[in-house]
Order: sequence, then structure tokens, then C-alpha cells
Amino acid sequence: MARLAWTRLPTADGEGAGPSTSEAADDELLSGAAIESLDYEVIENYAYREEQAQRSKFWVPYYVMLKWLFALLIGVGTGLAAIFINLAVENFSGWKYTATFAIIKHSYFVGFFVYTVFNLALVFSSVYIVTNFAPAAAGSGIPEIKGYLNGVDTHGILLFRTLVGKIFGSIGSVGGGLALGKEGPLVHTGACIASLLGQGGSAKYHLSSRWVRIFESDRDRRDLVTCGCAAGVAAAFRAPVGGVLFALEEVTSWWRSHLMWRVFFTSAVVAVVVRSAMNWCNSGKCGHFGAGGFIIWDISGGQEDYSYQELFPMAIIGVIGGLLGALFNQLTLYITKWRRTYLHKKGKRVQIFEACLISLVTSTISFVLPLLRKCSPCPKLETNSGIECPHPPGTDGNFVNFYCLQDREYNDLATIFFNTQDDAIRNLFSAKTFHEYSAQSLITFLVMFYFLAVVTFGTAVPAGQFVPGIMIGSTYGRLVGMFVVKFYKKLNIEEGTYALLGAASFLGGSMRMTVSLCVIMVEITNNLKLLPLIMLVLLVSKAVGDFFNEGLYEEQARLRGIPLLDSRPKQVMRNMNARDACKNQKVVCLPRVSRVVDIISVLRTNKHNGFPVVDRGQNGESLVIGLILRSHLLVLLQAKVDFQNSAFPCGPGVLNRHNFSDFVKPASSKGKSIDDIHLTEDELGLYLDLAPFLNPSPYIVPEDMSLAKVYNLFRQLGLRHIFVVPRPSRVVGLITRKDLLLEEDNNNVMPELQSTSVRGLLNGKMLGGNIHLERPLLDNLVIE
Repeated sequence: MARLAWTRLPTADGEGAGPSTSEAADDELLSGAAIESLDYEVIENYAYREEQAQRSKFWVPYYVMLKWLFALLIGVGTGLAAIFINLAVENFSGWKYTATFAIIKHSYFVGFFVYTVFNLALVFSSVYIVTNFAPAAAGSGIPEIKGYLNGVDTHGILLFRTLVGKIFGSIGSVGGGLALGKEGPLVHTGACIASLLGQGGSAKYHLSSRWVRIFESDRDRRDLVTCGCAAGVAAAFRAPVGGVLFALEEVTSWWRSHLMWRVFFTSAVVAVVVRSAMNWCNSGKCGHFGAGGFIIWDISGGQEDYSYQELFPMAIIGVIGGLLGALFNQLTLYITKWRRTYLHKKGKRVQIFEACLISLVTSTISFVLPLLRKCSPCPKLETNSGIECPHPPGTDGNFVNFYCLQDREYNDLATIFFNTQDDAIRNLFSAKTFHEYSAQSLITFLVMFYFLAVVTFGTAVPAGQFVPGIMIGSTYGRLVGMFVVKFYKKLNIEEGTYALLGAASFLGGSMRMTVSLCVIMVEITNNLKLLPLIMLVLLVSKAVGDFFNEGLYEEQARLRGIPLLDSRPKQVMRNMNARDACKNQKVVCLPRVSRVVDIISVLRTNKHNGFPVVDRGQNGESLVIGLILRSHLLVLLQAKVDFQNSAFPCGPGVLNRHNFSDFVKPASSKGKSIDDIHLTEDELGLYLDLAPFLNPSPYIVPEDMSLAKVYNLFRQLGLRHIFVVPRPSRVVGLITRKDLLLEEDNNNVMPELQSTSVRGLLNGKMLGGNIHLERPLLDNLVIE
């Protein structure tokens, strides 16, 4: 659907265009969100070079120091947000379960009513905040952030109100007992915090500061958002190394060693902040917040070794995880597509009603199903195990007494349902708890929770899929563990170990992560001995899942109309060249000195975001002298100070009228529109010299270059446009490796990310042609 949307970008006549005529543009896609490519390339126009030349020798140390300071602030901010969310969720859940267990001793129906109303109120608050205040806060946010780091900007995903909606919406949806988690929203929360810090706060809500507005380019913001993503994972799972690897493997398309250092530092700061909060809460100052407040399922005291005889059932777990994960991706894709196409178009009230209805169904299932199971007597436990049977109401632990006649009895199905998901997973992972769960209870929970997770995913609330996936996987993993214990009676086998492997297999089969997920599972379980087994099930589950469909985030990104560029081009691109990709493309060019009325006409009749600028050469032929962006033209038209009466190139007086920051698009805004430009008749007749404001050194490829090489260049450098020119007829020079190993000049030290090539040596040497590629065209060429 994303590919279909990109092939129907409107033309100048307002009609749908085919794949060969589509160019990058803002377009209201099927999801209703405006999609626009980001400018990760440095626009080396005169304003940029003037600003670089005017900077003092203290600017670079200040720039580097500020980046590390922001890494620290992102870690602290994300850690505090995670603490607040966990405190709220744990306390709301504790109050709910305490009240429910106290009431059902006297009246089952009153207890059911209180439990249902409590959940309904929390879910209603979440969906109301999202639908009326922060629509971009719905879902996990990971597909949108992945698209942002891939070079695609979806408006609204990094706003201040999105951050607020994500935090409070997660509290309501997770505290309300829905089959979703808060880990995905925490990744989005960290990205929002990083973006807001990078742009100096939110000007709309008067929470901004000018002294930190040094990170104005999309490249700087990309680095900050990468730190925020890693911080979100580190805060959600208390897995700092896993957070770094998650950012590297799953969300970013561009990486380097300097960024690795800052991301690692940010994750370490998060770990310190979260650990400090846990030590403070262990003293009992946080209400119901206890050992289950943050995810860490310590199974270091469980199974210490494994036999080769166990590898076969472990491989079976990997196959099951791949099948169920692929099925989950496909079901959620179909249901979400139907929901967005038919249901959510009917308005906010329908979205609110849908979420509340799912809350009622979830509460009814979790309250009624445990009644179908008989209570079991408490088993004999070791004195030093730290496990209490039954555990007190409102606290985390195994063995829940739910409507049992005897005090020393527990309900195994209620042990899973009447706990927060974090505590329920800890119970499923727990060692030395043989026969705590019956096979019938685990199968019942697996079927019902799988159904609830599929239906709940896609509603208008913040929803993560990490913890529900772990719940599903640990359930069938423990089932397999029970059969293995019965079959291999002489081996020291723990059911909790198989529950862990099941959780890893489902996540691998659904999300298709390997390295980062493996490290996260090791960090949250504190058992390095199980690393080879986790690697095994992840490899098997990913291989099985890849046979059927793509990963969860890739599927959801395409459903939302986010044109992700995969890590490698399709095979068909190797048989095509750049000329084939754009041979029927209508390119709109602007002369160096253009009339204002002509520029207005071009902007109104075309939605392209970049225009080649041409000038007459010595022989009268048209030569491309650079690329000017639509956003830069709008800035010049609104400022009006560069208009001139003459149709000849301007003199040097124009050079001091603009700063580089004048052309920066705010991260939390759509930027200027052509409808914001208001000019008089006299102004429309004036001229504008575009040469000082264009990018004189865009990336250029010859027309016969393989489209696969163009694809790799486009994605790895994070480009927005590439010029396709005829094969040059003469050589200007030849650059080798030694030409790039320039000696450092202490008087002209440049920061690490302000220049990406030495292409400035080749300015003005482009020969003929003015065709250029844009991101959507490359996306159209991804053939199924």
C-alpha cells in the first residue's frame, strides 16, 4: 500500500501519475499523515560557508561538549520518564488488584464490576488523550522512528504533545490491563525527548531556550534521536548494551564510531538513573512499586546446564515461534488495514468506543476464565526459595488465591491473569516451581491472550509488542518444558528455561531481530549460560518467519505509508541503470535568475521538493549549476529582501542578508507552505538570483550506473536527491585514498559531520543533463 500511494502522487494537472513520473513530495497518504523526506545531506550554499568561516576556534569544543551534554540529558530524561510510567502502572495495578481481591471475598459480581470499571476508566483516559490531544502517540511509534532514521519524516511524531500523550497514554493502556506493553512507547518517548532537546524545547508551549539551538540540521537531529531510541530500550528492559544494539540493528540506517560512543554513554546513564530509582523504591516509598516495577527476570538460580538431547525440543520451540510470529504479523496487518480503512475513518467516537469495548472484553475474559479452573493446594516449597503461597493480594508473586475455598490454595490461571504482565512473565520464568501450572491452563491462556494481542494491536492507544510477545512465547515455551520434564525424567530440566526460550523464539519470529534481542534476553534474565540456546531459537525462528513475510515493524511501516529503503536493493535493480529509472520523468528546472511569478507558478503547480537550477554556459548550452530546495525558495519568497529589478546575476551585497539558520525547518513543524506567501503585483514582476542559495555540489551519478549502486549510495548516505547526468566527456581529476588523508590544520578544524565529501573540488563541473532521482522512485522499484 505504501508503494501504491507513492505511485499516485498528483501531477501539475491534479491527476494521478504513474511510477515513472513520481518525484518526492508531501502527500497525504493512506494513513492520513504527511510524509516528507529529510535532508541529511549538508547544503553547502554560501550562507553555510559564510557561517563556517565566521566560527571561532572555540566553536568546535563547544559543539562537541554540547553533544555529550545532550547525551547525558537524554539519558536522564528518558530514565525519569520510564520511572514515572512504571511507578504509575504498578500503583494503579496494585490498587486495582487489592480492591478486587478484598471485594470478591464478599461479592463476586461487585468485585467484577469494580475490576471492569477500573480498567475501563484507565483505557478511556488513554484513548481520549490520544484521539483528542496527540494522534501521533497511537501505536508503538517504532515504525515511525525507524522511518525517521531511514530518512522519512512523518509530521507530528516528535512533538511535545506526542511525548505527553505517549507517557500518559501508556499508563492508561498498560495499567488498564490491555494485551500490550509499554516498551515500544518508551522507545518513542526517548526519541521525542531527544528531538525536543535538540530544537531547544517547544516554542508552542513556551518551553524553549535559544542557547541550545545549535543542532539545527536533520543530520544532528538524527544522531540525537538515535541516542533517544537506545535510551528507550535501555530504560524499558534495564538492558543498556541491548539498547545500543537495538539502535544499531533495528532502527538506524547509518552508523559510525563517534555516534556509538554517545549512544553507549546515553544507555549507561539510563541504567544508573533506573538503578538509583529502584534502590530508593526498595525502601517502600513507592507504594505498590516492588520487584516487578522494572523488567528483570533473574533466573540465574535455575537450570545450570543442558544436554544435547534437549536441542531438538529447543529447535521445535524455534519453529513454533517462527510460525506463530509470522501468523501474528499477518493477522495484525489484515486487522489494522481493515481498521484504518473502514473503522477509524468514522471519527474519534468510534475509536474511543472500540478501545473501551476491547477493554470490557479483556476484563471479562481475565475475570471469568479463572473460575473455570479448580483451585489447587499449595505445593511444598523450599524454605529459602522466597516464594509465598498464596501471595498477599496487591503484591507481585506466584500462586494467586482467586475465589478459592481454602486459604492454602491457589488458582494457576489467575496467577497469570491477575498480575501485571511483568510479574506474570516472572512467574512463568521462575525456577523450582514444578507443576505450578497445568497444561490446560497454559493452553487456555495462550489461545485467549494471543487473540487479545492480535485484536488490541492497532487501537488508538500507545501499544508496545515486546512484553505481549514475551507472554505468548513464554506460555508455549513452558508447555514444551513440561513435556520435556516428563519425557527426560533424569535430567535437571527447568520449565522456566523453556519459557525463556519460547519468549525469545516468538519475538524473533515476529520482529526478526537477532543480535540485539539475544543480548536483551541475556541482560533481563541475568543468565549468560543460556546464550547459545537463545541464539539457536532466534536463528530458527527468524528463518522460519522470513519464509512467510517481513518483520512486524516493516509491515506496519508500509501500512502507514512510510517508504522504508531496505538494507539492500532488489535483484531486479542490478539489471537496470539510472537512466532506465527516470527515462520518462518530467523534470522541472529553474534558471539561475528567475522571475518571482515563475517561481510561484512552479511551486503551485508542482509538489516536488527539489529543483535543478540551470545557467547558460559559454557556448550557450544549459548547464546544471546546483539544486535548490522547495523550503529554501519559500524562505526567500517570504523574506522578499533578495528581490531585484535586474534579470542579471546579483552582486556580493546579497551575501550578508541571510544566516544558515534561516533555512532550517523546525523539527516540530511542517514548515512554510506556498499558501503562506503573499506578494503584490509589483513584487511578482521582480527577479531572484538563486545561485547564492542553491546546493552547488549535489551528488551526481552517470546515466549508465547500475541502479543497485545508486540505491546503495542513496540509502547509505541518507540522500534526498541524486542527479543523473550524461557520461562526462573529459576527466577533471582523479582522487585516490591518499588524497583523502589530509593533514589536520589547527586553524581550520571542522566538526566531524559538517562535510561528507570532497565534492566541493568538483563544483561547476557537471556536464549537461538535469535528471534527478528521489526516494519514492527508488521505493517504487522495489518489486515483489
